[in-house]
Amino acid sequence: MIEVIKGTFIIVGALFMLLASLGILRLPDLLTRMHATTKAAALGVILVMLAVAMHFAEVGVVARAFAIITFILMTAPVAAHVIGRAGYFVGSKLWSGTVKDELKPNYDPLTHELKSGLETEANAARQPKNTDKP
Repeated sequence: MIEVIKGTFIIVGALFMLLASLGILRLPDLLTRMHATTKAAALGVILVMLAVAMHFAEVGVVARAFAIITFILMTAPVAAHVIGRAGYFVGSKLWSGTVKDELKPNYDPLTHELKSGLETEANAARQPKNTDKP
């Protein structure tokens, strides 16, 4: 029974990694490609590492497999965020079907400064309101 579980983990993990590679080829822009590869590839690697830990069932190998899983879980989202942010800052074109660009009102492309949403709301609150009635 354990052989079936290990085989299933390896096959499903490999399928997720294949799905990630197809996402790179098929998706329209950097942000959607990055999202697909980060999620699918991380899950694929985690499943394969679980199969490795089950197969060898030695303390050293299991510890290394779980260290790899922890490393992937901690670094994949951070790396995706950094890549996406860098792509946005250098002017990577968004997909034409993108509905909302939440960074646009907060990002100054000349100085490359990004203001937080709280700063933008505070500045908007300080602006005098037009009370003239027509």
